Amino acid sequence: MATREKILDAAETVFAANGFDGATLRDMAELAGVRVSLVHHHGESKEQLFEQTVARRAKALAVARLAALEAAKAAGEPDPEAILAAFFRPFLALAETDPRWRAYARLVAHVSADPRWAHISAAHFDPTAQVFIAELSARLPQAPREAVARGFVYAVSAMLAHLTSQWRVRALAAESAPAGDDVDRLLHFCACGLCAAAGGRG
Repeated sequence: MATREKILDAAETVFAANGFDGATLRDMAELAGVRVSLVHHHGESKEQLFEQTVARRAKALAVARLAALEAAKAAGEPDPEAILAAFFRPFLALAETDPRWRAYARLVAHVSADPRWAHISAAHFDPTAQVFIAELSARLPQAPREAVARGFVYAVSAMLAHLTSQWRVRALAAESAPAGDDVDRLLHFCACGLCAAAGGRG
């Protein structure tokens, strides 16, 4: 594996586990098996390395989401739940089968929750999100765009919680969830909530 990829893999793991403030370049260097000076060389600063780490998987995720949306539209007129499915399922499938994508999900959750990283969201996530919000708005013409955007953000937050907080669900649940229906329930929950927030019917 190339040194840069080793460093970005290590940065992804450390940032995901500790957040930006708790992460150190020394920890990343140790995990990557390289000198700290090499981490500085590839990232220049911790802030730049953080953005590079987020950006690395963002394009592949955007391509997968947009392809899923086009497939949904080709199959007919997708309702809000189908549109959300096109946004959620590519990320969920990757994160549920690849530990690197699970770490990336935690990293995205950090970015989404911290206004310091608004410029990262604007550059790497907002263009795709705007496409999906436009599709949702077209299906909910009575709703102001602000209401649709708000519902979309709530839905994405629920998706990230699904990816990063299963331990919390298990801790609170009296019994295990039936296998195989978690994503369907998440999508139905989010679509109903989004439609309610937008003034439509779920």
